[in-house]
Amino acid sequence: MRGGAAGQTYARTASRAETEQDQGSVDVPKMKTHTGMAKRSRVTGAGKIVKQQANRVHKLEWKSSRRKRRLARRDEISAADYRRVKKLLGR
Repeated sequence: MRGGAAGQTYARTASRAETEQDQGSVDVPKMKTHTGMAKRSRVTGAGKIVKQQANRVHKLEWKSSRRKRRLARRDEISAADYRRVKKLLGR
């Protein structure tokens, strides 16, 4: 027989989940931040989520200076996307 002499029994050890359950706390898996979203946005001190505006990477020669200055500013995430982005950032 495997594990010892015939008729010999071993005490079953409790699994980690059972041990933690006895203690009253169970570890919940941690939420992971979506790194792609974290690179594209940030949270201000007031809690707003801001992002860089599009159309400021190439073909800048024919865009007016006024337009380029406006596009250089950070823009707040739209209300429609706010809940989804907040979840991706783990907030």
